[in-house]
Amino acid sequence: MFKVYGDYRSGNCYKLKLMLNLLGQPYEWIAVDVLKGETQTPEFLAKNPNGKIPVLELEDGTCLWESNAILNFLAQGSTFLCSEPRLATQVLQWQFFEQYSHEPYIAVARFIQLYQGLPEARRAEYDNCHRGGYKALDVMEQQLQRTPYLVGEQYTIADVSLYAYTHVAHEGGFDLSGYPAINAWLARVAAHPRHVSMLD
Repeated sequence: MFKVYGDYRSGNCYKLKLMLNLLGQPYEWIAVDVLKGETQTPEFLAKNPNGKIPVLELEDGTCLWESNAILNFLAQGSTFLCSEPRLATQVLQWQFFEQYSHEPYIAVARFIQLYQGLPEARRAEYDNCHRGGYKALDVMEQQLQRTPYLVGEQYTIADVSLYAYTHVAHEGGFDLSGYPAINAWLARVAAHPRHVSMLD
């Protein structure tokens, strides 16, 4: 059985939880508290020398890290990973977009507000996160006005990657009321029969 080391409130960790549930794959969840420094212990650093969650530990003890890389591993051979080269590249395109143009703004704003209580010392950074985050949401909205999922007609790991922090963007102060296509997509993803919420 797989072991997942993570924090239930983390969007990056939620990606793995959602994917494993979509696949019907059993796993053991091992809670890790970042705020208590539990990712910096010698034991954890032996699993991921970068000291970050999530980590997926395989049955043979091999540890995989970086959430989007793990999604690609888990989705091999499933309908959630496109086999056609152009579509497979578009999946990667959205995963890179998530890590470089979406997560650094939406997830960080959420961390500052939800985890830290929006301290004044980080207010300027928080405001900058909103500028970058809304730009990313605008890009998603344009695509989702054209297709039901981020890569055409099929629910893929691109959607898993971007759903994770988008569906809790309000916890970072983002107003999604002006994004009808994103809201329809959020509902579409949540309607999957094997969907699981972040805190389930």
